[in-house]
Amino acid sequence: MNMNQLQELATRTILGNTLQSWVIALAVFALLFTILPLLRAALGKRLKKLQPHQSAAPFETALVLLAGTTRVFLIAVAVWLALRWLRMPDGIDRGINIALQIVIWLQLALWGAALVRRLVDARRGVAAAAGGAASLNILRFIGIAAVWSVALLMLLANLGVEIMPLVAGLGIGGIAIALAVQNVLGDLLASLSIALDKPFKIGDFLVLGDEKGTVEHIGIKSTRLRSLSGEQIVLSNGDLLKTRVRNYGLLYERRIAFEIGIVYETPREKVAELPGIIEAVIRAQPKTRFDRAHFARFGDFALVYEAIYFVLDAGYNVYMDIQQAINLQLLAEFEKHGLEFAYPTSKQLNVQLPAPDGAD
Repeated sequence: MNMNQLQELATRTILGNTLQSWVIALAVFALLFTILPLLRAALGKRLKKLQPHQSAAPFETALVLLAGTTRVFLIAVAVWLALRWLRMPDGIDRGINIALQIVIWLQLALWGAALVRRLVDARRGVAAAAGGAASLNILRFIGIAAVWSVALLMLLANLGVEIMPLVAGLGIGGIAIALAVQNVLGDLLASLSIALDKPFKIGDFLVLGDEKGTVEHIGIKSTRLRSLSGEQIVLSNGDLLKTRVRNYGLLYERRIAFEIGIVYETPREKVAELPGIIEAVIRAQPKTRFDRAHFARFGDFALVYEAIYFVLDAGYNVYMDIQQAINLQLLAEFEKHGLEFAYPTSKQLNVQLPAPDGAD
C-alpha cells in the first residue's frame, strides 16, 4: 500500500469522522483505560504510606473515595476524553451524554454513600459503648437513602425531566406518613439524639422524676432501666428526653453535708474545739477532701454543727463506708473529750405553791 492509498484511507469518514480521528480516539481511550486504574491503585498505596497517626482523617477520607471509585466510572472518563477527538451525530451524541450523566451521578451517589458510612462508622465505637449501635444503623440507612434520592433527582433534572411535581408529591406523601407514625418517628429521632449526644450510656444510674435505675438497654424506640428494687422500667425515648435526667454515672466526686448536735450544757471551750475535731476525723479518711466544719446554729434542743466534705469516688458504697468510719470515729472522739450528743429532751418543773391563808 503506497502513500497515496494510506492518505486516502486516513481521510475516509466513518460516522462523520475520519479514520485518523477514530484511531486517535481509540488510542486515547486505550491509554486512559490502562493508566487510570493503575493511577488509582498507586495513589491508594501512596496515601496509606503517608497517613500520619496524629491526623489520619483526611487521608482515610481520600482512601474511602478511592475505594468507592468504580471501573465503570473510569471507563466513562476514558470515553469522554477520547470523544473530544470525534464529532458524533446528534442522536448518538445525545445517547452518549445520557449514559455519561447516569454513570457520573451513579459515581457521585457511591461517593456520598461511602462518606456517610465513614462518618457513621467513626462514631460506632463510642455509640456501641453507649448502646446506640442500632440507632447508628438507622442513621446510616437514612443518610444513604438521602444521598441516593438527591442523586436520582439531580440526574432526572439534568436529563430534562420536570422534578418539581415529583418532589411535591413526595413531600405530601411524606407528610401523610409522618403524621400517621409521628410517635414512632419521635422516638426514632430521640434515639438518634441519644446516640449522637450521648447524655448517658449503658451502666449509668439515672434519676428521672420518680423513676430511678441503671441503664440496661438503649433501643430504637425505648430505653430500659433496672430499678433498685429489681423490676425493669421501660421508657420511650421521646418521653425520656422531655424529662430532666440526673445522671449519677457521670459523677466523679460526691459532695456530702451532715449535721450533728451537742447538748446546751457543753462548756464553751469544748464548743469551740469541736469544729477542729470534726475536721481531723474527716481528713483522716482516704478518698476525701475536707471543705468546712462550723458551729452553724442554735437548735431547739442542741448546738448544731454543719460539716461538708467531698468523696473522691463516684461509688455509693464507697461514700457509705467513709461516712460510717467518720461516725464511728466521732463517737470515739466524743467519749475521749467528754462531749454528749443532743437528742430531743423535755424538762419538767415541779413548783409547790404556798398554801392559801386560813388553810390547814
